[in-house]
Amino acid sequence: QVQLVESGGGQVQPGGTLRLSCAATGGTSDYYVIGWFRQVPGREREAVSCISTRDGSIYYGDTVKGRFTISRDGTKNITYLQMDKLKPEDTGLYYCAADRMYTTTQAMCVWGFQKGYWGQGALVTVSS
Repeated sequence: QVQLVESGGGQVQPGGTLRLSCAATGGTSDYYVIGWFRQVPGREREAVSCISTRDGSIYYGDTVKGRFTISRDGTKNITYLQMDKLKPEDTGLYYCAADRMYTTTQAMCVWGFQKGYWGQGALVTVSS
């Protein structure tokens, strides 16, 4: 059983920065993909970025490439999402999720996590 707790959400002006953190406990003996997803009311959940605990491979969604950076501190079991050059369309509820790795990081990020573990979400608002 994996428990995930997000922190670091808030409100920021366009062009600003935020860093989200996802602290994980439990399930450390398996290889996982840790992902960040965002949800906006009325829209489908979007895969933002994922990272593998096995080989460090990373995936970014097209809308955040070049602006967001995912990283992981394995000693603390914390995954970060550094968000730079934020835009109003980045507004949403950001969820951290973990799923056992069974295919590539990209494939899991786009199609996986149906049976994964999810955090409670962190609200990010980008507005002037």
